[in-house]
Amino acid sequence: MKIEEISTLEVGFNQLLETLLIKKLENEQFTIKVSSERSQFTRFNQAKVRQTGYVSDGWIELTLMTDQRTSFRQFPFTGNWDKDWQSAYQALQELRDELPLLPVDPYLVLPTGTNTSREIHIGNILATEAVVANVLEQVRELDFTGIYAGGVVIRAYGDSNGQKHWFATDSFTLDYSLFIDSGQAVKGTFAGSDWNVEVYTAKVSEAKQQLKLLSSPTKELPKGQYKTYFAPAAVADLLTMLSWGAVSEADIQQGNSALAMLSRKDKQLSPLFSLQENFGRGLVPRFNELGEIAAPELSIIDKGILVNTLINSRTAKEYQKTANGANSSETLRAPEIIPGNLTYEQILPSLDTGLYVSNLHYLNWSDRPTGRITGMTRYACFWIEKGEIIAPIENLRFDESLYRFWGENLIDFTNFQEFIPEVGTYERRQLGGSLVPGMLVNNFTYTL
Repeated sequence: MKIEEISTLEVGFNQLLETLLIKKLENEQFTIKVSSERSQFTRFNQAKVRQTGYVSDGWIELTLMTDQRTSFRQFPFTGNWDKDWQSAYQALQELRDELPLLPVDPYLVLPTGTNTSREIHIGNILATEAVVANVLEQVRELDFTGIYAGGVVIRAYGDSNGQKHWFATDSFTLDYSLFIDSGQAVKGTFAGSDWNVEVYTAKVSEAKQQLKLLSSPTKELPKGQYKTYFAPAAVADLLTMLSWGAVSEADIQQGNSALAMLSRKDKQLSPLFSLQENFGRGLVPRFNELGEIAAPELSIIDKGILVNTLINSRTAKEYQKTANGANSSETLRAPEIIPGNLTYEQILPSLDTGLYVSNLHYLNWSDRPTGRITGMTRYACFWIEKGEIIAPIENLRFDESLYRFWGENLIDFTNFQEFIPEVGTYERRQLGGSLVPGMLVNNFTYTL
């Protein structure tokens, strides 16, 4: 999408907001949220194009609030003023008819702030006609499967109090796997705002080396506890679990949080473990569904101690807390784990004998109050002896507590980080990702 197209959509959004401000009744308040994208999607299988297309999509969510009651409608956002206003006016009339029939919401949060922001990040991603050649050039002789998604994603917010935010970012993700005849695979992701041939080539080269190692017969290991190195992608998988009932203040208050023992000071994690929200990379908007702007950085766990939870205004109102710009679900949006001291060259010698885990899947809480997570190893995981890769392993299921692997059993994090992107495309392209190091852990528990 060219900058002129982004500007046209922004003008349409501003006009809609200004018109709603004029049309609203004295006792009404409203918010409007925009999600829009212009994306190229190309799906690959066996290093061939299986599906490709261009998606131009957008919608607006209008929320109306009157007499402590609220409801919303969604309708398409086209950038065509006549069509968009016709949809918005119809939605407004329907909401006015509906609200008197609804119950009072005691924790309804009305627009109160005066924040405004405007961010436009134009990258250097592949032109539509260049995607296939650039992606496949390095992998034509391999069984390569994946999906490329690239283009402009827009998020915007406005309300009856005059708050207005506009965020547009030009970005891409490539989520791929390389297979061998045995069914073993190496998984990788490549993402950013600039397509860097050297970085992509290096990633593919590393994957090819792992493919050769996967050609050896697999080693079946008995259940037990093993010293384990988790590559950044696996660390990102574990970190994602903290958004499912851990860092949310509402979950803390309702007794559902996996970090409850941290919040009560009954336990603490390793002083090597520090987690923060870091919006400095500009990959996700800082504003939330109420137009509130989060701080550029927010420390959550500092050297093993829980110092902040994520608190939105609704939770703050219900539990008499101070909001910190969290989203409606109080989940991590731009998480970063602070790196440690383990260099790349030290990984295998420091592991010595144990497991090298590249990826995980099927993660879930097995016992949330004690922070126990269950899941399985997947893709390019190896048995290591005396610092040497011996053989790929059969998949193992694990069941382990975060109070152990981020607590007393944490040996160190690597001194480098990788950005692991969100690659979801359900309903819309997801933004952001996790900035994480690898980590080395003692006595990680594998159950079968």
